[in-house]
Amino acid sequence: MIRRVCVVGAGAIGSLFAAHLARVAEVAVLTRREEHARAIRDEGLRVSGRAEFAARVVGASDPDELGDVDLVVLATKGTEVDAAAARLAGRFAGAAVMTVQNGLGVEEIVRRYGDWPLLSAVTFMSGTRHSDTHVEYILDTETWLGPYGGTPFELAREVADLIVAGGLRAVAFPDLRPAQWSKLIFNATVNSVSALTGLPHNAHFAAREGVTDLGHLVHDLVDEGKAVAAAAGVPLHDDPWEMNVLATQRGSAHYPSMLEDVEARRPTEVDLITGALVREADRVGVDTPLHRALYRLVKAREASYT
Repeated sequence: MIRRVCVVGAGAIGSLFAAHLARVAEVAVLTRREEHARAIRDEGLRVSGRAEFAARVVGASDPDELGDVDLVVLATKGTEVDAAAARLAGRFAGAAVMTVQNGLGVEEIVRRYGDWPLLSAVTFMSGTRHSDTHVEYILDTETWLGPYGGTPFELAREVADLIVAGGLRAVAFPDLRPAQWSKLIFNATVNSVSALTGLPHNAHFAAREGVTDLGHLVHDLVDEGKAVAAAAGVPLHDDPWEMNVLATQRGSAHYPSMLEDVEARRPTEVDLITGALVREADRVGVDTPLHRALYRLVKAREASYT
C-alpha cells in the first residue's frame, strides 16, 4: 500500500499532483529553495480552477528531512531531471520512482542514480503556477503511466488508482510506449512550432484550407513522426494529428512549455522531445528533414539568449 509520497518539483504539474494526492496519502514536496519549502509548510497548497481546495503537505528542501516514502513522483522539467535524480541518490531505498516528463530517455537518467522500481508517465493535464503555494488547474486530462524495465504492472495500476482516488485522471498501461510515442510526436511537433512562431496552441495548428496555413506543416511533421514510430515497431495509442485537432477545439489556446521557456529565455526540453525523435529516426533509418530543421532552429533560438 502506498501511504507516503514525495513529489520532487513544485511547478504547476508537481503542485497539482502533490495537492490531489494529499487527499489520500501523506505527501511531502521536495523543492530546490528553502523559502519555497517554508511557504508550503506554512500555507499548504491551494488549487483553483477545475478544482477548488487547499491541501496540507510537508515542504522540504533537503531529502534527508523526509524519512522513508513509498512513492517518489519526479515532476521537474526534463532539463532538471539529472540534478533532481542526483539528490535522490542513496535515499528512499524502499520507494518506487515515477517520472512525469515529456519526451524520451529520462528513465535512463534516473537509473544512473539508483535501482528503484521505475514507472514511466506522461501527463496531459496542465496548470498555471501563480505562487509558491497556489496553482490553477486548467486542463483536467489524463496521466498515462506504465512499468519501466522489470517493474510489475500491478504497481503501475496501484499508482494510477491512487491518482484517481485523489481526484485526478489516470490510466495504467502494461506497455506505455504506444501512449508515450503518441505524445512524443504531438509534443515534438506542437512545442517546437509554437516555440519558433510564438503562437500558442490554437486553431492555426489545424488549419489547412489556405496554401499558407500552418496546419499543412503540422500535418507533415506528424506524418514524419508516425513513420519513425512504425519503423521502431511502436503502434500508436492515439493519432497525434487527431490529438492536435481536438486540442485546438477546446476553446482556449494553450501555451506549450517550450513557448513559455523561450519567452522567459530559459533552456527548453527540445533535446528530450524533438531531439529524441530525431535520434530515434537516425537509429531506425527514417529521414526526418522537417523535425531535424525544427530541432536545429530551437537550439539556435536558445543560443540567441546570449
